Amino acid sequence: MQADRPLRIDDLPRDLPVFAVSGAIVLPKGTSPFMVFEPRYLAMVDDALGMGRLFALVQPRDDKDKGGVVSGLYDTGCLVRITAFGETGDGRYLITAAGICRFRLAGEVEGRAGYRRVRTDYIPYAGDLDGSDTGPVDRRGLLSIVRAYLGGLGMSADIAQLEKADDADLSVRLAMACPFAPAEKQALLEAASHAERCRLMTTLIQRELLNESGGSSIH
Repeated sequence: MQADRPLRIDDLPRDLPVFAVSGAIVLPKGTSPFMVFEPRYLAMVDDALGMGRLFALVQPRDDKDKGGVVSGLYDTGCLVRITAFGETGDGRYLITAAGICRFRLAGEVEGRAGYRRVRTDYIPYAGDLDGSDTGPVDRRGLLSIVRAYLGGLGMSADIAQLEKADDADLSVRLAMACPFAPAEKQALLEAASHAERCRLMTTLIQRELLNESGGSSIH
């Protein structure tokens, strides 16, 4: 991948090692830390460091859900790049992964050293590379309900900092940080636009608040 011009689909690797983490997503332009300790994923990180620092982050499906293009995995994941790497001294790795482009799974290829590898199709998410997703987001409504939601969970959020974020950054940061169920996280990953993702987050949070209130109306 070349740094002197915008990325194109042709620049992206078609076959990728898979890091399957339930409940964790990374969106394009987002970053997230991961603690790596399973031997197969330690081997995957070792290999990725020598091959462009790239891998696929894909959520595993629930054990009862056998569907999908690749057995045991959701059909959409994200190509990520290791931007920071450290060793803990007890055999684990601490890495930071930055999202580049989402993809649809197109199949599975031969694995290596115990980890799986998949074939990718970036075309459905080509817009991740060109920055064309600039639709308006209901910032005020989303931030208001996020404040109530996280407060009810005993979690704090720096709303002032979120208010300074642009629409894309707000969509990405909240989708990655909010403690939704894996299937809900997957829906946020697959959302067609930042506006759609924010509408979905608002709906999910409203539902949680409604459940917590025992079904009474929320105003």
